[in-house]
Amino acid sequence: MMYTQPIAPITGIETIRSYFPVLNRKVKGKDLVYFDNAATTQKPKPVIDALVAYYSTFNANIHRGIHSLAEEATAAFESTRDKVKDMLNAREREEIIFTRGATEGINLVAQTWGRQNLQQGDEVIISTMEHHSNIVPWQLVCEEKGAVLKVIPIDDNGELIMEEFDKLLSDKTKLVSVVHVSNALGIVNPVKEIIAKAHASGAKVLIDGAQSTVHLDIDVQDLDCDFFVLSAHKFYGPTGFGILYGKRDILEAMPVYHGGGEMIKEVSFEKTTYNDLPYKYEAGTPNIADAIAFRTAIEFVEGIGKDAVRIHETALLKHATELLKDMPGVRIIGNSKNKISLVSFVVDKLHPQDIGILLDNAGIAVRTGHHCTQPLMDRFKIPGTVRASFAMYNTIEEVDKMAEALRKAIKILS
Repeated sequence: MMYTQPIAPITGIETIRSYFPVLNRKVKGKDLVYFDNAATTQKPKPVIDALVAYYSTFNANIHRGIHSLAEEATAAFESTRDKVKDMLNAREREEIIFTRGATEGINLVAQTWGRQNLQQGDEVIISTMEHHSNIVPWQLVCEEKGAVLKVIPIDDNGELIMEEFDKLLSDKTKLVSVVHVSNALGIVNPVKEIIAKAHASGAKVLIDGAQSTVHLDIDVQDLDCDFFVLSAHKFYGPTGFGILYGKRDILEAMPVYHGGGEMIKEVSFEKTTYNDLPYKYEAGTPNIADAIAFRTAIEFVEGIGKDAVRIHETALLKHATELLKDMPGVRIIGNSKNKISLVSFVVDKLHPQDIGILLDNAGIAVRTGHHCTQPLMDRFKIPGTVRASFAMYNTIEEVDKMAEALRKAIKILS
């Protein structure tokens, strides 16, 4: 019998916090305040239990055995595919490809669809706010094929200048690959509009949903994106596991990515034929345990409800923004009305890393640096920012603690 962890509806912040064991620990003698959720979320006990249950009770390789453990593991593994299909509202389960994360999903598309379809003089469009994982793969394939990489600029608030995007689009545009939500600024991009305009120009579209999926309701059919990628570890799930969604006809036309077991039908020394979707892109023994645990993470979030989480996280963002706006010398980077629960800021004449160290001394975990978005930091002429990103288990009191610790840090460093 495959492992299932029932998730009852949860209300109340203390009840939610009780599911996350790491929140009980202390850092530098202080209660942990974890505001680095955009880097990775903490894991609730049901997800940890799902990992333990797999390894403790039905650890086996999948798709290849007829014994009971193999059948149980296969059923649990494949149930995650069905869960993700429903979460993203994909048409078919075969459109859900398991990867190591959003980064591998983008690389898979670049090295298969990109190498197959891009030619000399073709153009790929990304944006100024892309994570390095949505820049470097396209640089590599563009360099190989002689294609041109073009960049949508942003304004001083950090928002895409859509008029400039319109100017970049042409019959040379073969792909637009943009982030749904900026990991450095928290800004939500108008991806549905971007997709419609790109399709009108004959281009395909990839959406990087690494930061958006945990906060927003995703409907790939409504968006009409051709590809969508996400990472489990930013969705209260394990590291090393992710999803690539692709429209079936596009995936079927793409060449294979990795070679090995599972992705084949028949192998001889003369010729190999390849498996059907989704296994065509899933070579080798997969990350079985983390795939199974990701289903539990999705169920956990569903049990609380994304709407309830959004309301809570929006309140945290609003409170943090008001406190930072009133703090002398502090400047928020990324001022948009359409943001998820993330605030990125700099302090005049102070380096973000110094602030991060002093906040850590107070038990407060924030991210400092360029957040794998160096071109974005160059646009604002800054070395990096301090980034506080909030999740369902964070509280208003924790935001107040950060503000108090920040004031002390500024006083010490000034």
